[in-house]
Amino acid sequence: MASSEENEMYSKKQWEGCMEIAVQTARTAGQVIREAFKHEKEVSTKSSPVDLVTETDRLVEDLIISSLREKYPSHRFIGEESSAAGEKCLLTDSPTWIIDPIDGTCNFIHSFPMVAVSIGFAVNKELEFGVIYHCLDENLYTARKGHGAFCNGIQLQVSKETADAFTHGDLQRLGCVNYASAAESLTITSHLKDGAQEDMSKALILTEIGAKRDPATLKIFSGNMERLLKAQVHGIRVIGSATLALCQVASGAADAYYQFGLHCWDIAAAAVIIREAGGNVIDTSGGPLDLMSRRIVAAGTVEMAHYIAQEIQTITYERDDHNAN
Repeated sequence: MASSEENEMYSKKQWEGCMEIAVQTARTAGQVIREAFKHEKEVSTKSSPVDLVTETDRLVEDLIISSLREKYPSHRFIGEESSAAGEKCLLTDSPTWIIDPIDGTCNFIHSFPMVAVSIGFAVNKELEFGVIYHCLDENLYTARKGHGAFCNGIQLQVSKETADAFTHGDLQRLGCVNYASAAESLTITSHLKDGAQEDMSKALILTEIGAKRDPATLKIFSGNMERLLKAQVHGIRVIGSATLALCQVASGAADAYYQFGLHCWDIAAAAVIIREAGGNVIDTSGGPLDLMSRRIVAAGTVEMAHYIAQEIQTITYERDDHNAN
């Protein structure tokens, strides 16, 4: 009988094979998107007039899921368009592929070139690897738990702006020396030093607006931006693709990202990539990331993530798994 260590090694090797297939599948999907990018799109709406979908979104998701299901028939799948069509969005302990066929659909419709395929993979509700393919630039972002994050084979490293707002001793006392335990700390925000706001003056922050556009939501959204701008950040950017924005954090081009209203398929692959690049991904409450909560703060450093989490006001969205029961 195999030992638990041997079983674990087998599983890790198996997931490595899954990741290789995910890379191939993402590249194939990217080719379809690049070709469709040149032509007129057939557009319809889902939950709101700004929640858009095209025939290519559906085609690409079908392509990805059918390709993966052929190789892994026992695995589960969560896809943006199948969820929109009524399939339950449920994360179980089973190996699960979490797929966004076209992240940046509005960009795609307008031929604005921030468009990506995102494929995340979870086992026992833990994210194992992520693949994000920027279809137009052909940048391939990949990460597997414990093996680092890469873009086209070049290792990624997050920005460490605001790293001096905490000493190493502070983090040790809080039990937050590495990113995994830091993300699990619920108390770190109460230990933020005054220096954190001063260090925010070096930060470039990314965000997205979300599908809600009612006056109350827009007031909160603009208020959150105002609070961060008052901290004298270098700038705030909106690029129309959550996955690619999160990849900018992983690469060190941006220092942080926050959003309410995104989905598990926007987060899954990118969360692994940021963590493996040395960054932090947490809930907007300051607690651990909840993949189904539709909210996130990601940053290169623990203190940056928690500073943003305590500054922003919550915009409430229905959870992705609201219909799971």
